[in-house]
Parts: sequence; structure tokens; C-alpha cells
Amino acid sequence: MSPKYTHAIVARISNALQESGSFDVQLAKQQHEQYCALLREIGLDVIELPPDDALPEGVFVESSAVVCNGVALIGRSENAKRRREADSMAIILKKELDIPVIEIDDPHAQLDGGDVLFTGREFFIGISSFTNEEGARAVAMAYPEYPVTPIRVNGSKRLKYYVTMAGPDVLCVSTSPTCQEIVKRMEREASFTYQKLTLPEESAANMLYINGTIVHRSPTEIPEAYKTLKEKIDIPTRNINISEFSQYSSGLSSACLLLRRWKSIRSI
Repeated sequence: MSPKYTHAIVARISNALQESGSFDVQLAKQQHEQYCALLREIGLDVIELPPDDALPEGVFVESSAVVCNGVALIGRSENAKRRREADSMAIILKKELDIPVIEIDDPHAQLDGGDVLFTGREFFIGISSFTNEEGARAVAMAYPEYPVTPIRVNGSKRLKYYVTMAGPDVLCVSTSPTCQEIVKRMEREASFTYQKLTLPEESAANMLYINGTIVHRSPTEIPEAYKTLKEKIDIPTRNINISEFSQYSSGLSSACLLLRRWKSIRSI
């Protein structure tokens, strides 16, 4: 079963994002606005947090928390600025959205939401430069109703750069050697069986599956994968260009925190 989402939390881009590297910040902001508009068109209520110049990577909200079954587990980073992002997200989830929050007690734990892949049946946790075994254990403790499997990620990115969900029980992967290595590990360790959608470009593997619609990158960014998607996918798809603001992230998933809410939410 794929989770159904009602809301997405996003954070507007700060000019300080330029600290991450050289790129067109105005174009990045335009792309992010289009990204938020697309999430609304799909039917989500989008909660936009204001830009914060003290948190240059604040737009990448996925890192700061994992939300599943109405409970939020707050991420934990060695980076002081990213820890502040997580602290801010904990306050918003708890005080504004009335979502129960779990904070990680283990001082050695590192957990980045970009390393947490929930299939609807189980969790795979990327053991990477951003998440360690203690972080994976925190997920297992927070969500004991699901199997939790740590998966070594040898690339420089988070797990969800290499693998995301492309539908119920469908993994979206790429042909890159790093990705194929990760997928083989996942298949060996998985508690359930999954189909695979394999795309040529590595950056195409990061997509969003939201309530029956796939959101993927634009044909200018992933020309070969775009052809494959047109041939193989028979459910609704949308595409968007995120070339600028995604340069220092996993891609589409990194800029939103998806969740399901039953109660009405106060405006922030």
C-alpha cells in the first residue's frame, strides 16, 4: 500500500543557498515556485515556510524529518545549521500541525530523511555520509510495525538520489553502477518483492509518487529517461525542471516533506 498524502511542507529558497556553490539563485527561486504550484495542482495543501538566511540549505526540508503513520521522527546531523533546520521542523510539526514528534536521544546517531525510503510496506535506510547505523536503529524504534533494513550507499549522495518509489511496489532506479549495487543489496535484504523501473540517467531515479501521479524531471534534464517514461508509464505523470535548485540535493524529493493529516491545519 502506498501512503496517501494531504499536505506538503516546503521552505522558500534563501539567497544564502549560494554558499553551497555557484548557480542562478533567481532561476532557482522561479523553479521552486513552479514546484510548489505543481504540488498544489496535484491536490496537496502546501505549507510554505519563509526563507531563512541563517539556514542556507533550508529549502531541502526532506533531510529534517521522517513522517509515517502520523508520527514524525526528527533527523539528526553533524552539521550545526542542518541541526537547526531539524529543530525548527520539530516545532512546526508539533506546535502548528499537532503531529507527535520523536527526537533521537543517541548522541552518536545521524539520520537524514533523504536516506529513508518507505515503500508502504517497509523501510530501507541508506547508510551514507549523512546517516549511520544508529540513525537506522532510531527509525526501527520509532516505527516498530515495519521492517527496517540498513543499506550501504557507496556514492556521495543519499539513498533517495539513487532509488525512489514509482508506484505501489515499484522501485525507480537507474542503470548506473552505484545504483545497481544498491538495488542488489536491497533485493537481497527486502522483506517484500518489488518491480523495477530502470532509467538511463542516474538523476532520473529521484522522482515523487504522490497519490497516483508520478512527478519526474523535465525532458531537457533527462532526455533518455523521459522517452522510457513515456513508453512504459500508463499512470498520470507530470514533469518539472529543477536544474538549478536541485544541484546540491537528491532531486525532486529533497524539497518537500509529504504527510497525511486528518484535522484542519492552522495557517503558518
